[in-house]
Amino acid sequence: MTAETPSKDENIVWHQHAIDKNFRAGLKQQKPVVLWFTGLSGAGKSTIAGALEARLAELGHHTYLLDGDNVRHGLCSDLGFSEQDRRENIRRIGELAKLMADAGLIVLSAFISPHRNERQMVRDMLAEGEFMEVFVNTSLAVCEQRDPKGLYKKARSGEITNFTGIDSEYQAPLNPEIDLLAGEKSIDALVEDCLQVLRERNVIV
Repeated sequence: MTAETPSKDENIVWHQHAIDKNFRAGLKQQKPVVLWFTGLSGAGKSTIAGALEARLAELGHHTYLLDGDNVRHGLCSDLGFSEQDRRENIRRIGELAKLMADAGLIVLSAFISPHRNERQMVRDMLAEGEFMEVFVNTSLAVCEQRDPKGLYKKARSGEITNFTGIDSEYQAPLNPEIDLLAGEKSIDALVEDCLQVLRERNVIV
């Protein structure tokens, strides 16, 4: 790289606009946050996130739900399921969630995201306090019993490889902001657990 041809990074500068995150959040009367739902396949991540979003909407809050399967239909449709592609999938989602938080939204992200370092990567993208890890704490036995997509059966038979919880590791959160005992409580009770923490942290009033 010569002096006459500066690198791409030198040519790209973040532009601070007059309307910022605090202004947008103020209009919505809420604190922007990314609620990152993580857990095994079949744990109930999307179900709980969807129920929580519906409850927040009833309360007049502005939200957006990012779901693992839905994102792979568009933003990440070019990615497979190798370790590298899975990490890139989470990175893209993190960047998208960051932009949505900048818009003043409460973002609900429901992804297996099995590795702690990937979840930490997303946490590091956001301002202090804007990332809340929500562990949908459902045992492998319960998830496998539910098996809503028949994936565990395929993984056990060898039709699917590198399946989280079977032949690929899931690293449970060590200190999540919200720990949901999803195999023991009703959806309504789990939603109330989430709302209580959001109120305690002044995300909502």
